[in-house]
Amino acid sequence: MKAVRFHEYGGPEVLAVEDVDLPQPGAGQIRIAVKAAGINPLDWKLRSGHMHKVMPLSFPAGTGLEAAGVIDAIGEGVTGAAVGDAVFGKGRNTMADYAILHQWTTKPAALSFEEAAGYSVAVETATRIIDEVGVQPGEMLLVSGAAGGVGSAVVQLATAAGIRTIGTASAPKQAHLQSMGAIATTYGPGLANRVAALAPAGVQAALDIAGSGIIPELVAITGDPAKVVSIADINASAHGARTSFNPRDATPALAQAAALFVAGAFTLPIERTFPLEQIGAAHALSATGHVTGRIIIAIA
Repeated sequence: MKAVRFHEYGGPEVLAVEDVDLPQPGAGQIRIAVKAAGINPLDWKLRSGHMHKVMPLSFPAGTGLEAAGVIDAIGEGVTGAAVGDAVFGKGRNTMADYAILHQWTTKPAALSFEEAAGYSVAVETATRIIDEVGVQPGEMLLVSGAAGGVGSAVVQLATAAGIRTIGTASAPKQAHLQSMGAIATTYGPGLANRVAALAPAGVQAALDIAGSGIIPELVAITGDPAKVVSIADINASAHGARTSFNPRDATPALAQAAALFVAGAFTLPIERTFPLEQIGAAHALSATGHVTGRIIIAIA
């Protein structure tokens, strides 16, 4: 089968489509014939060596953390799934013809494989950080960098839970934020004043998705560093805020996202779809940091 691998840290040019052995599912795992897989910032951060001190790789290394496809093999102990089921979920080395998933849920019939492929990492991350920041229904949540995959998931999941949101993004992306239910504003100087005008009763919690050095301002806006969580700034703790980098079991969150999709309350738009052979271009686009929604690799 074909899979994307790389043999050294480097730029997108180190990625290559190679012939590899078919992976076998272990206990509690499934194998899928991959229809589409999602690109995440962690993919290019791992490939470039940016994360080598905390997440070192052994070479040759694969890439990809999530995918959607059709089950074609089931590991020991798996229940509630059958060969032929359409699913989406989290795994490893998902940029391939076949991949192993260790967390998954059934794909709704109306949800395309391409859109489903980009759900898992964003949904798990969004669910986790909403929980960790401790925001409650009826409160106001500020989301810094709300237009990307994780930010879009945060806004919609928060809205579904009765949490109000203010999201920051560039001016061209304001309509996208508003369509998801957020109050939209731009980032940059004067954010505190803009937020104060939009939320006279204050902001009870804030999430840093973009990692643009904004933690001190978010702490000032919320008035409590314990109510600020970042997934992008490793130095957030220097300002009393918290970071969140350790994934949880995504299965309940994926099932919730699927149900919300069916109810018309959740979607993650696709900015661009690439074929497997253009994986390098997809990594390069993700690394620009100016993506609205998800970047998807169509495999079959």
